[in-house]
Amino acid sequence: MLEKTSNNKTIARNTLMLYVRMLITMFVGLFTSRIVLNALGFTDYGIYNLVGGLVTMLSFFNVGLSGASQRFISYEMGRGDIASMKKVFCTAVITHKALAVIVVVLFEIIGVLLVNFKLVIPDERIFAANWVLQCSLITTAVSIISVPYSSCVVAHEKMGQFAYISILETVLKLGVALAIMISPIDKLILYSTLILLIQVTVRLIYTTYCKRKFEECTFMYQFDRALFKKIFSFAGWGCIGNMGWGLKDQLLNIILNLFGGTTVNAARGIATQVNGIISSFASNFTMAMNPQITKQYAAGNLNRSIALTMAGSKYAFFLLSLITIPFLINEHYVLRLWLGEVPKYTDAFVAIILISSCVYSMSHTVSTAIQATGYVKWFQILLAATLLLEVPVAYIILSLGGAPYVAVIPNIFTCLLSLIVRIVILHHYVPQYSITDYIFGTIFRSVIIFSIAYAISYYIRSLFEESFFSLVITAVLSTLVVLLCVFILGLSKYEKSMVIEKIRNIIHKKIK
Repeated sequence: MLEKTSNNKTIARNTLMLYVRMLITMFVGLFTSRIVLNALGFTDYGIYNLVGGLVTMLSFFNVGLSGASQRFISYEMGRGDIASMKKVFCTAVITHKALAVIVVVLFEIIGVLLVNFKLVIPDERIFAANWVLQCSLITTAVSIISVPYSSCVVAHEKMGQFAYISILETVLKLGVALAIMISPIDKLILYSTLILLIQVTVRLIYTTYCKRKFEECTFMYQFDRALFKKIFSFAGWGCIGNMGWGLKDQLLNIILNLFGGTTVNAARGIATQVNGIISSFASNFTMAMNPQITKQYAAGNLNRSIALTMAGSKYAFFLLSLITIPFLINEHYVLRLWLGEVPKYTDAFVAIILISSCVYSMSHTVSTAIQATGYVKWFQILLAATLLLEVPVAYIILSLGGAPYVAVIPNIFTCLLSLIVRIVILHHYVPQYSITDYIFGTIFRSVIIFSIAYAISYYIRSLFEESFFSLVITAVLSTLVVLLCVFILGLSKYEKSMVIEKIRNIIHKKIK
């Protein structure tokens, strides 16, 4: 009981630290984005998102190995085996260095061919686009090499340090945005170069911190072939799922570029950035829970792991809805207040991507639970296949003359389908996870709560003229509506009693 209470406090403390980080990075990030968009212009901003995004098409290798490193380190921590943790870390470092070399060589061929001969980029910006490509490639290589270190930070649940470093990174990016505003040289080239320097600095900080604080992070050439096969097998299947994400996103970017040009890429880039900021409300929460899900499973506390998985899935959706709904009803005004001039279709892209993220947020902890079992083969294969269904559908829509934003609507349905696939697979390996309880208790209930809260919030918004005053009023009222809907429809009797008791304790302390 004491251990459970301690773990809950750790999750709560880490979640709080991540939210402090998120609030600071969100407000500074929104301001930074507007400066960058105005400084670069729609064309260069679109080029940066398109070409820089090409590198992420191969980052599924990195994400797969990152997930494997974090899973194996967390698993050994749950077992309390420091010798195995050292072995996992050293093997992971060697593997990531090899991967960095492979990615650089491979993408020097693929990326250069795409940028110079395939993508729709103005002739006068080809040199700048190639510069962006090289900077993005170096950044990716550095990120790959440092993954084992950042995995250790998360596995040790040191979210405070993670938050401080992220805030530093955000402030540095604001400095870069201000610098390119007054720069007399090519702004796109300068921007990509300075972003590269920031990423290198951040990675060095992570590496230095881990070497000083964590015993297992002292690297020695300790390559365990059997362990390598386990990690590489786990990561290899993980790469397939992440490849589905990376290929799907980048192929959509390329298709949108072919049919709509760089302005459409800029619109989708802005939508992706908004989504990244808002979805962090849910991802911060699940990031704090994920290590505990794996550790509890490794320690044999299956019921605790199941409870964390189900609770995390539900609460992640509620947290994201709490921000998404107030934003959606004021989207038109907020985007123009933030950016000034907004690229065509941005409003629609933002709305569709945010709804997709709400659906996807329910799958974070479910994926972690599957990875904790170690059985990821069919999970990753089916996940990639489900996600890639979106690409041919988008191409058909655009070929038939559909608007660019219509091509991303299928993303909502692929996110829902991939969530159901995850639940079925988790139940297959751990029968104690109930498919019926999840579908009706989490998915169905969440959709109802979102629909009711949005309908009421939209009606409230329609009563006001568009202004900053109405933005504040409707955002507050909408937030209260979401909280009320979640409390009435989303919480169990036990959870409601816990909330009421917590409120009573707070009021009692205030009165005293």
